Amino acid sequence: MEMQDPAEASARRDDEPGFVRKVLIVLALAALALLAWQAHLALLITFAGIVVAVLLSALAHPLETRLSFGRPWALLAAAAGLAGLLALAGALVGAEVAAQVKDFLSRLPEAIGALGERFGIDVPRPGQTSGEDAAALLGAIDPSWLGGVAGQVASVGGALVNALSALVVAVIGGWFLAADPALYRRGVTLLLPLNQRRRTEVAMEASGEALRLWLGAQAVSMLLIGILAWLGTWAIGLPSPVALGLFAGLAAFVPLIGAVAGAVPALLLALTEGGDAVLWTAGLFIAIQQLESNMIAPLVQRHMVDLPPALVLFAVVAIGLLFGLPGVILAAPITVAAFVLVKLLYVRETLGHDTEVPGEEG
Repeated sequence: MEMQDPAEASARRDDEPGFVRKVLIVLALAALALLAWQAHLALLITFAGIVVAVLLSALAHPLETRLSFGRPWALLAAAAGLAGLLALAGALVGAEVAAQVKDFLSRLPEAIGALGERFGIDVPRPGQTSGEDAAALLGAIDPSWLGGVAGQVASVGGALVNALSALVVAVIGGWFLAADPALYRRGVTLLLPLNQRRRTEVAMEASGEALRLWLGAQAVSMLLIGILAWLGTWAIGLPSPVALGLFAGLAAFVPLIGAVAGAVPALLLALTEGGDAVLWTAGLFIAIQQLESNMIAPLVQRHMVDLPPALVLFAVVAIGLLFGLPGVILAAPITVAAFVLVKLLYVRETLGHDTEVPGEEG
């Protein structure tokens, strides 16, 4: 029988606590990942609050530095100014936008019907069936189908309520984060080893600055796209040009994909106009997309944040597949923050490569 070396047995016993500790760390990380996946909506709301905090901080910064406002007063003035600006815009163009949105919704069934006729699809439209036909149609409908439709309507209503609730939580949470961001950064770094705290705090500050620059770039792009879509659809003669421009500008918050989504309502309305309206509308939004990609974005991002377009596209698709529509809306700012953190904490600090990091100078 082979005798075991006492020194080897002692070393093995000494290694056992280290091995158990590593196993426990792996299990804890797996449990943390599972918990994060189960609470992914809460994480998205938290990140939305961070975006709100960055926006409020950017608006309050000039008041702090130039007018010597205290932080709470600067945030209050910035929030009041933003709310007042939105109220003024609503008072000036709100009635017209509401009327045009109503007109757009009234024309939407006709547009869908025109689309069905063009592709040979029989799409029933409101007002085109007689009373007898409507009664026969209602008699042929399975009651269980009506129940399913009612359930879908209820689920949509519940989703809208949940979305509004999440927005309120994000705004309130963003206010608290903006009031004292250093407090929350220190709270995060306290969970890390001592030798990792300082560089992690610096990386979070840089990612916040990059988010501020990205929000500024997106605001400029959204404004220009909205104006171009409004003027273009007005020149073509489409109905509701203000509403179409507003929708195109808001959709531009999601890079690349938003440009396609912003063109859909205009194309549907163009189908109701007949003639060359569809071609003119398609050409208009292609021109706007090319102008935004090749002129507006490079000029704006040269002074703000420049991300590789392919990275943004794949990130929007991947995060959208994982988290749905909320993930699509927040995919770009999530990509900005992750891009900065990876370049600082991994490429530079871990691999030792010299790399330029957006937002670091700020």
